Amino acid sequence: MASQFHATDRWQQPHNFSHVNEGGERSTKIVLGLTLVTMVAEISAGTIFGSMALLADGWHMGTHAAAFMLTLFAYAYTRKHANNPRFAFGTGKVSVLGGFTSAIALGLVALLMLLESVMRLIHPENIQFNHAILVAVIGLLVNVASVFLLKDDHHHHDHGHSHGHHHHHDDHNLKAAYFHVLADALTSLLAIAALLAGKYFGFTWLDPLMGVVGSIIISRWAWGLVKQTSPILLDASVAPRLSQQVTAKIEAEPDHKVIDIHIWPVSADNHAAMVSLVSHTPKSADYYHGLLAEFSQIDHLTVEVNCCHDCDEAKEPRHSCAGVAHHQHSHDHDHDHDHDHDHDHDHGHHHHH
Repeated sequence: MASQFHATDRWQQPHNFSHVNEGGERSTKIVLGLTLVTMVAEISAGTIFGSMALLADGWHMGTHAAAFMLTLFAYAYTRKHANNPRFAFGTGKVSVLGGFTSAIALGLVALLMLLESVMRLIHPENIQFNHAILVAVIGLLVNVASVFLLKDDHHHHDHGHSHGHHHHHDDHNLKAAYFHVLADALTSLLAIAALLAGKYFGFTWLDPLMGVVGSIIISRWAWGLVKQTSPILLDASVAPRLSQQVTAKIEAEPDHKVIDIHIWPVSADNHAAMVSLVSHTPKSADYYHGLLAEFSQIDHLTVEVNCCHDCDEAKEPRHSCAGVAHHQHSHDHDHDHDHDHDHDHDHGHHHHH
């Protein structure tokens, strides 16, 4: 027989913390098209005119095209599976994973650049300056255009629609694509300077040296992106300050003690929190949600209320715990479920593993 129960909308909340940057996705598609056209043009021209420089840069453009395809795949996957119940908090971390993967790829590009540059410093090669300068100029123009296309979306992805709070949404997926074109623009600029110095002043060693400089700068960008994304992917706790503030807020209530607290990222910008507290005279779960409502960084809140009814400090143990004989588990500032838990110990939980 189906149980009859009143409406629970008041306690329900969304679990989709994914944000698709539609402007960034649109710009990435344009940049991908521009990159593919340039790649085909350079490979065709290199084959026709026998220019290894054009051929090499054409295939190099192909690696960037692959990176942009990864960016677009992450956007598409985020949108398609946004409400898939298999993802506990939606697909907010897909963008972060896309950024992390692209950062690793960017780091590998920097490593290959470094190895190639060092080899050329040790074993210098004859440089066809005119062809090389032409390729570098083409690459610079394409990448500067791409940088400007991605720049606005990268810096201004700011929306105010997340569960009543205003957030600036970090798009690590787009940031990685932005760094790819920025890195290529930088290498093109350094190459042009080095090639001109080599052509007119005979400083042929400057070309591979600029390659070393460029690889170091790019590797720093890649490492920075890895450091930003990996803690989110690994559910790293937020800075201790927020946990301390939440704890202090609850423990400012008479006869309240926080016994467990976890706050972690569920997307690039959203956080979930689980707080377990104990008191001789606990209040309702709704009360604690209201108490912590000022912490807008917390988008999904679970409160566990433990009533200490067995210790000597409770003046009226049976009466004080009557209203909370069960643990109250509640979610997202206004969501609360009742579950039966019996505790015959002082603030301790026994788990079977």
